[in-house]
Amino acid sequence: MGDTENEPGRVVATDYVKLVSNDDHEFILKRSHALTSGTIKAMLSAPSSFNSNEMSKVQFREIPSHVLCKVCMYFAYKNRYTNSTSEIPEFPIEPEIALELLMAANFLDC
Repeated sequence: MGDTENEPGRVVATDYVKLVSNDDHEFILKRSHALTSGTIKAMLSAPSSFNSNEMSKVQFREIPSHVLCKVCMYFAYKNRYTNSTSEIPEFPIEPEIALELLMAANFLDC
């Protein structure tokens, strides 16, 4: 069995993306979740120096970690409840970060 890329349960670095906040916190999430963002999707699909065997890394110089963390939570929420037939719970947003989150969502196109 020479083809290990398609083994069930095998974690492959290219299945994940590393998002880095302006204060250097790193968030590793499934690539499929990150592609919820039109901006990230465009960044990852653009010709670049990304090694196809390594995890892609995207640096956000304008997004602090407390906001990027919430964005990552939203990506998982969106992925979980898209096309869901069950009742969709409200996505909690703290009023203290609402404006920053809105600006990040606008930039990220999500």
